[in-house]
Amino acid sequence: MSKIRIIGEFAAVRWFRPLRSRRAVERRQRRLLRRHLRFLRRHSAYFHDLLAAHGGFADLPLMDKSVMMGRFDEINTVGAHRDEALALAIANERSREFDADLGTNSVGLSSGTSGHRGLFVVSAEERDAWVGTVLARTLPKGRLFGHRIALFLRADNTLYESVGSKAVSFSYFDVHADMAANIARLQEYRPTILVAPASVLRLIARAADDGRFDALPEKVYAVAEVLEISDSQRIQASLRQPLLHQLYQCTEGFLAHTCERGTLHLNEDNILVEREPLGDGRFTPIITDLRRRAQPIVRYRLGDVLLERAEPCPCGSALAAIERIEGREGDTLVFRTAEGLPVPVFADVVTRALLYADGFDEYRVAQTGPMRLEVSLDVLDAHTRQSVTEELHTLADRVGSLRPEVFFTAYRHDGTVKLRRVTRTWRGPDDEKL
Repeated sequence: MSKIRIIGEFAAVRWFRPLRSRRAVERRQRRLLRRHLRFLRRHSAYFHDLLAAHGGFADLPLMDKSVMMGRFDEINTVGAHRDEALALAIANERSREFDADLGTNSVGLSSGTSGHRGLFVVSAEERDAWVGTVLARTLPKGRLFGHRIALFLRADNTLYESVGSKAVSFSYFDVHADMAANIARLQEYRPTILVAPASVLRLIARAADDGRFDALPEKVYAVAEVLEISDSQRIQASLRQPLLHQLYQCTEGFLAHTCERGTLHLNEDNILVEREPLGDGRFTPIITDLRRRAQPIVRYRLGDVLLERAEPCPCGSALAAIERIEGREGDTLVFRTAEGLPVPVFADVVTRALLYADGFDEYRVAQTGPMRLEVSLDVLDAHTRQSVTEELHTLADRVGSLRPEVFFTAYRHDGTVKLRRVTRTWRGPDDEKL
């Protein structure tokens, strides 16, 4: 890593790039986009042909994971070959050693919340910029030195290695490893900043409640999984956090961060976000990373559902604010009216309904048929089943649909996959209309 590049990016994001107005944000985006398109015309065979055929940025077709994987060799600009990069990333995953790079580039796999494997490649320069940006967004305002950042990740790579300074150090914790051993090591490490998926943070919170973990950090960040309200409240209370922060980070880039007032802001100083409206303030983001060149992300349609914030954030940032990340678009449940019409029920609406049910701690809800819900609970007594069923039926009444059949199974924790509280495994004939 280049410490000079990291420090330069940190300073730019933290102090020298204030972007105090929407006009300033949009002016920067236009400048970076022009520069980026010029680079792509020269260095990416895929985008060279597309830009020649379509002319303008707005006319470019949307990308998704299937396009990225299918045209990987033509899209990337560092001469990486998909099969070679994929073999290296898989070897790293299987060995649980993540120090092998592809030349000077980092490679890795991402399952994503969709469960489909993705491949990413990041240059050394981009890696340094990422570290500088994340540190600028996450380090507390009052103190910049002496921080120990604990990262709980499903896969490490050199993107997350320590910057090797006395100011800040990173320590990687493998979520595939024994969690009791991880928590014991975390206790010894005594992090000032803790970064982990929500499901892991719940286990750490439980350890704190049981007296097995008292090295409480200054700040806690939830990553990789949708952060449900009930999980947030539990983690905040157990780890004694005034706020539970989030980093919206995925294969496609570092997309959003939580400000000091607790609001998620899109990182529009480096990305361009087009919105595909879903109604009621919800949208699916279409992402263009304006500085990522090794593996360009241009008009990439994510499957996430975001809810925009209606009121300006009191922090005063000109970066767009979102109320919350609600989950995957494909995990929106589909109920039906008495007339057979489809009624979309967003994942966040389901989790909010279950806030009123009691008698359980861990849960998952899966739609497995047209009007069939399978609910996994860690407590399966009669009271809990009735409470959950009543709340789900109340929800159905509220949205004007028939009441679904509710079946129960035992909850089993699986730390090797991302937690999705609400999923839909059944696909119906009206999916394209929703």
